Amino acid sequence: MRRDLFEPEHEAFRASFRAFLEAEFVPHLAAWAAAGLVPREMFAKAGDLGFTGMQTPEEYGGGGAGDFRFNVVISEEIAAAHLGGAGTGLGAHNDLVLPYLEDLTDTEQKRRWLPGAATGRLIAAVAMTEPGTGSDLSAIATSAVPTRVDGRDGYLVNGQKTFISNGINADLVVTVVRTDPADRHRGLSLLVVERGMSGFERGRNLDKLGQHAQDTAELFFDDVFVPVANRLGAEGEGFALLQRNLPQERLAIAVHATSCTRAVLDLTLEYVCGRKAFGKPIGSFQATRFALAELATELDLAQCFVDTCVLAHNAGRLSAVDAAKAKWWCTELQGRAADRCLQLHGGYGYMAEQPIARAYADARVTRIYGGTTEIMKEIVGRSLGL
Repeated sequence: MRRDLFEPEHEAFRASFRAFLEAEFVPHLAAWAAAGLVPREMFAKAGDLGFTGMQTPEEYGGGGAGDFRFNVVISEEIAAAHLGGAGTGLGAHNDLVLPYLEDLTDTEQKRRWLPGAATGRLIAAVAMTEPGTGSDLSAIATSAVPTRVDGRDGYLVNGQKTFISNGINADLVVTVVRTDPADRHRGLSLLVVERGMSGFERGRNLDKLGQHAQDTAELFFDDVFVPVANRLGAEGEGFALLQRNLPQERLAIAVHATSCTRAVLDLTLEYVCGRKAFGKPIGSFQATRFALAELATELDLAQCFVDTCVLAHNAGRLSAVDAAKAKWWCTELQGRAADRCLQLHGGYGYMAEQPIARAYADARVTRIYGGTTEIMKEIVGRSLGL
């Protein structure tokens, strides 16, 4: 189905980013998956070519585009190259964390952090999830107690975070902390914890089912002094600020899920046309045709909705409800597509070195992170007055 989402400048950007992936990412995927992370220098290389901080104002070293469609192009090309978790570090940096540093910082904070973050020299992460706290942000327990050290006002942070994307590589960690234990929602604040702060430690790089090249870490805070100058927004505004940025995060996940669905469909169409059984291509069997016809139809419908959400987001009109709809539907579709397409690959699909096997493993977490499918349905259900 024809898409009208992109302009010529987006397609030129696409060609450049595709060439970058083919030269700098694709040859190294196996090594990075084995190591469990993408090397830090890849972020800087991406930044040098304008593939980080596309929306960051030019005065701070970014592209100044203010157009989420450039982020969409990056996500689509990462999926098309079957890079899976190898590209997720860029997505987490650009789509999830940079909006906090662009939108919630004062002038002094922008000067400190944005030039490095926009150019990939400072890698960013956001730390919400705790071992005992998943989708329920109001239950966050990591504490930040006001204090004064060496004449500076700040907080002593204690607690633990887990499942943090870019957790090993990150230089700047937007950390959700509890500044008021008596108020579940208005007791949360956002602090930027920086690499090298005393008491801030990283645990193991977690061994995951999929997305093996994406570093995902445990973080520990033991009396970490974080100055007030590292707080985003006012004390107690953390929950509201998170809600403000979550629609883009969920849209970004929906974009990537849709892109991955297209990638596995294209991969499988190529496979069933070449693979023969009983003397003819397996794509000629009605069961195969019907299965792929269903996926192609669902993909077009999902793509239309996602593209509409992207345009709404660019216009400042994307609602939390529509972002939740896109997130749960597209990630569930991604899971169904990966499962069905692996089945059509037969035994070869179960081999770990095959792109379809990696896509199957990589897909499973998208229904969990960014808010589970169940939480997304809860958001939609409440909007119906239920």
